[in-house]
Amino acid sequence: QVQLVESGGGLVQAGGSLKLSCAASGRTFSSYAMGWFRQAPGKEREFVAGISWRGARIFYADSVKGRFTISRDNAKNTVYLQMNSLKPEDTAVYYCAADSALTPSYSPQSYDYWGQGTQVTVSS
Repeated sequence: QVQLVESGGGLVQAGGSLKLSCAASGRTFSSYAMGWFRQAPGKEREFVAGISWRGARIFYADSVKGRFTISRDNAKNTVYLQMNSLKPEDTAVYYCAADSALTPSYSPQSYDYWGQGTQVTVSS
């Protein structure tokens, strides 16, 4: 069982930065691939970034490549999402998720555990 709690969301102007954190409970955190997803009002939940269990494999959605960076610290049971050069279209609720597979999936259906989400709002 893994419980996930996101933090770090907020309101930022376009071009600004935010760093999201996702703290996990449970001693098996290091055996899960982790992903960040987002969901804007009226839209489906979409993949943002994923990282494998040891951090060797990292994937990004095309829309965030070069602007967002995912990382993890298994000693702290935490995964991060550094978001730079934010745009109004990045506005959404951001969720972290844990996948028992070692390599992250682009599909939300593959993930076993989800956090409650944190709101990110980018003003123009």
